[in-house]
Amino acid sequence: MIHSIKNNLILNAKNIIGWKTKQKYVVFSVDDYGNVRLSSAQARMNMDQAGMKIYSRFDQLDTLETRQDLAQLYEVLHSVKGHDGKPAVFTPFALPCNIDFETMAQEDYCEYRYENLDKTFEKLAQLNPQAYQGTWDLWQEGIRNGLMQPQFHGREHLNLHLFNDKLQKRDNELLTALQNRSYTSISDEDYPQHSSTASYDFWDPTELESMKENLRDGLMRFEQVYGYKSDYFTPPVYHFHHSLYPTLIENGVRFIDLDLVRNEHQGFGQFKREFNYTGKKTAEGLSIMVRNVVFEPTEDRGIDWTAFTLKQIEAAFRWNRPAIISSHRVNFCGHIDEQNRSKGLNELKKLLKAIVQKWPDVQFVSASNLAQMTSL
Repeated sequence: MIHSIKNNLILNAKNIIGWKTKQKYVVFSVDDYGNVRLSSAQARMNMDQAGMKIYSRFDQLDTLETRQDLAQLYEVLHSVKGHDGKPAVFTPFALPCNIDFETMAQEDYCEYRYENLDKTFEKLAQLNPQAYQGTWDLWQEGIRNGLMQPQFHGREHLNLHLFNDKLQKRDNELLTALQNRSYTSISDEDYPQHSSTASYDFWDPTELESMKENLRDGLMRFEQVYGYKSDYFTPPVYHFHHSLYPTLIENGVRFIDLDLVRNEHQGFGQFKREFNYTGKKTAEGLSIMVRNVVFEPTEDRGIDWTAFTLKQIEAAFRWNRPAIISSHRVNFCGHIDEQNRSKGLNELKKLLKAIVQKWPDVQFVSASNLAQMTSL
């Protein structure tokens, strides 16, 4: 009883402040598309045999999206229509670049090398045509048909400071992952404030300077890969320092997705807490967006995800707030385990049908389209 009251308080409290509208808008903000994390079931087996740990479902199941992943996702998104006649849409917070595993191997792993996503898909179409032949074409079709509207999630989903340090030390864990065309199960225990997958983590503030060039290059490559400039950014693992905001603005970003309550690292283990809400402006002029609904259908929390997500959406609409749903690609990945994809997509289809049945006047919009409304 007490637990239920507490959950209801949280559901409502996080919706009190922020941009409001009488319209019922639903956004799906889905992180990690375009990122090579785990290459294949064989790669996972090789790393298991090498003693590399599985820290989370991402280490176990998260692969670059396959043709089957996208085709089945599109079918589910097409299965419902909002009040305006448009189908559900994903906003994949996506990466334009990945590790160039082949060049690094040729150079005996002496230096970090990276490549654009279309090149990654081209290679994989040759290495594993059954999974990846035609995937990049399908990606572009999804963009054209309004089912996918990707936005920037960093240049690559890894911390270069940690990566380069481990590379210089010939770290066996990192080399084993790279030899398996993967970047997963990487320990970061020896690196204070550096998560292996958080691109913009740092310890010493002097590390921030190189991140400005990373952002500039990443946003340029995003346009090359996806065909348009990104105006919206979500940092990997949500870690990001405000001194990088001007670089985002200078390169076309207008909106940033941040935590409701955020502890921003200032350097050397010192933090500053801030409270955010949708529609808040940073001192530099970025508009902040805050996700207020969680949908992680393949994460085992012992809950009915469809019912739980509907309850969160209901709380948002009660306060005249849009429902900005947070999710991850791993929920819809079937390259390692087809049952994982089936479970995620079945829950997604149930959720979508329940939404349009409960709120016939709902509209599905992209994160960027909603953000533009909040800044009018």
